[in-house]
Amino acid sequence: MRRNSLIIAFIFSSSLLSILGCGTTKTVKPIPTTKIIFNNQTQFTDFKVEPYEEIFVLSDEIKEKLINYFPSKKPSMETAKKLLHFIFNSANNHIDYKSGATLTATQTFQQKNANCLSLSIMAFSMAEQLGLEANFQRVFIPEYWTLEKGFNLLTYHINLKLQFDQARFAGVQRLYDITDGVVIDFNINTRKQKFRTKDINKHTVAAMFYNNKGAIAMVNGRNSEAYHYFKNAIEVAPSYSPAWGNLGILFRLNNKNDNAEIAYRHALILDPANNTAKGNLGILFEMTDRVALAKKIKKELDTKRQSNPYYHIAKGNEAYVKKRYREAISHYKKSAELDKKLHESYFGLARSFYLLGDYIKAKRYLKSAKRHSFYIEDINSYQNKINSLNAMVY
Repeated sequence: MRRNSLIIAFIFSSSLLSILGCGTTKTVKPIPTTKIIFNNQTQFTDFKVEPYEEIFVLSDEIKEKLINYFPSKKPSMETAKKLLHFIFNSANNHIDYKSGATLTATQTFQQKNANCLSLSIMAFSMAEQLGLEANFQRVFIPEYWTLEKGFNLLTYHINLKLQFDQARFAGVQRLYDITDGVVIDFNINTRKQKFRTKDINKHTVAAMFYNNKGAIAMVNGRNSEAYHYFKNAIEVAPSYSPAWGNLGILFRLNNKNDNAEIAYRHALILDPANNTAKGNLGILFEMTDRVALAKKIKKELDTKRQSNPYYHIAKGNEAYVKKRYREAISHYKKSAELDKKLHESYFGLARSFYLLGDYIKAKRYLKSAKRHSFYIEDINSYQNKINSLNAMVY
């Protein structure tokens, strides 16, 4: 899924997608100090994560290329324009925005494709090397999930702001203007809409980097690796709520429910709007026979998310995996009603009708999915599926 292949902020079990806000009652235990959850975690073996500095450092080879491409390091409008050309349009350096692994600045340049977090880290490091003033921003996109190996992954998005006189920045490729600077955004979908943003520092971005790596490790069952990535995220940015939430999931998966609850609750202290931590706390309540609290959370979150088309896509995907195709169709249709431009809704409908044997509807919705796609990989994928159906539907 490439619409918002962004930062993996939270993970929760898709088989327990019913989630939401934590109610506080007199029966709830006080929250112990969070430090105790790192004590005696002997089930997690040692794992060496990337040092903080390595995330942002540019190799000597990249620095040499920048020197050759930018004879003058004067921080100017022209330098910013050339930097974007250097990243995207140079035949030797062309880098694509794709979903994929979270990479350091140097790795991103070497591998030539990356997700928005990795690209933003690389662009930030290059801007700093060239003397440009750059700041990271969190972009407050709607909650959006992708399904990966039985887990729903909730994504975040960030971009990069360069401080310039916006009146002088007309026509710069892959940028859009804001009142106090110019923003480099690597996702076409978020560039189309002016979402609310908030400045974040390098330590928070490093925490996002570690959190992403930990999330993918956890999805793939590499629990010790995941633990050390989440722990590093918390050490570098103690107030980064998503890392605490993901650490809670890891503890729950390892049958450490008390530690999981501490982590979830601390995530909510740091960010009361962390709905996924609330939802996972609700799941924990259900597992530990606190049914009333669990139901309250489920109802609250479900009500809040009814107007979010991506929520219905996630629910549709969950039903599809469980082979409840009629239920999946209902959710995908609701998503399409809320936002007619999301190709994921139409693809969900197409594959559900296909498995129900309705190839005519499957073909129709595949065409809709292709029509609303932006990335060439999605367009080609849908066309290949249409070609296959053409042999079955006349």
